[in-house]
Amino acid sequence: MADAGQVTARQRAILTAIIESYIETGEPVGSGTIARLQSAEGAGLSSATVRNEMAELADEGLLEQPHTSAGRVPTARAFRMYVEQLSGGARIDAARLPARSRSQIDLSFQGVAGTQAVLERTSHVLATLSSGVGVAVAGVSDGDILEHVHFSRLAPARVLAVVVTRSGLVRDRVLAMDKDLSIKELEVAGNFLNENFRGWSVERVRAEIARRVEREQSEYQRLLNAVEQLWVKAVPDAPVQAVYVDGVSNLVESQGDRERLREMLAALEAKQRLVELLNAYIDARQESVRVVFDLEEHAPEMSGLVLIAAPARMGGESRGTVGVIGPKRMHYENTMNAVSYIAQVFDRMLERRE
Repeated sequence: MADAGQVTARQRAILTAIIESYIETGEPVGSGTIARLQSAEGAGLSSATVRNEMAELADEGLLEQPHTSAGRVPTARAFRMYVEQLSGGARIDAARLPARSRSQIDLSFQGVAGTQAVLERTSHVLATLSSGVGVAVAGVSDGDILEHVHFSRLAPARVLAVVVTRSGLVRDRVLAMDKDLSIKELEVAGNFLNENFRGWSVERVRAEIARRVEREQSEYQRLLNAVEQLWVKAVPDAPVQAVYVDGVSNLVESQGDRERLREMLAALEAKQRLVELLNAYIDARQESVRVVFDLEEHAPEMSGLVLIAAPARMGGESRGTVGVIGPKRMHYENTMNAVSYIAQVFDRMLERRE
């Protein structure tokens, strides 16, 4: 099998032309088409020469021939080589995103503030720009700061908890309590948390409540016990991350196998699976966009799809992950630059708030 070192410069140019033509048209590419493209760029290759080079690329597993056509289409390995070539060059840079796309993104985020709102808008914007599935996942930061908490009684022993952090993330959970708490008790517990712990990091709240519970032996103990039970259930050690998905219908148009499509859509709807998928491949410390072709290794139902994602930061801290899930035939350069540009929106929005 070929690797980058075994492909000649001419074959690489031909393969790039085939991939970009296939991305544009979705049709198998013939030698005549490539000869004309190469001629326009000054290469001056004949159809016969291109045909011979394409035959060698096919022998190396980089092109395949649909049985209904004389043209060739790129294999997954060819797309991978193409992306590696893009990533190693100057074409992948948020600043190189077309001005029209940058304006569209900037306009879409006007008036949007806070991590949660930005992530929600992000999934829609990426789906629109890429014609794939836009995905945005809010990160769980140990240092997230408590802004406000509110408890509402839904039914006996069932409480709605809403926890708002300073980054703008809103977590709401329905809590199954060990015993029923009155509306008054919930109000007192909420007031206690807001008055005593507003401005504290989320993980410090749990530790301080536990410390006070251990120390107190009075009527105050009853309140602390209720507060501790509410807080532990409302903000567990591994809180569910907020996940936003938009553009699933774009995959319906691009995938033909209905049963496989059903499994894939079910995986997208199981949002925790998306969190696991992104966490498996995207490191919050990385500085650049990553393209992942082997999604089926972690999620078999994602076979044939590609993930393009990057960590999003505010003030140097990772606030989540943004990305696109789409078919192998996608506009890699534009999508990679769009993901990179949007990942930078967070820092710009932080600057705008200050």
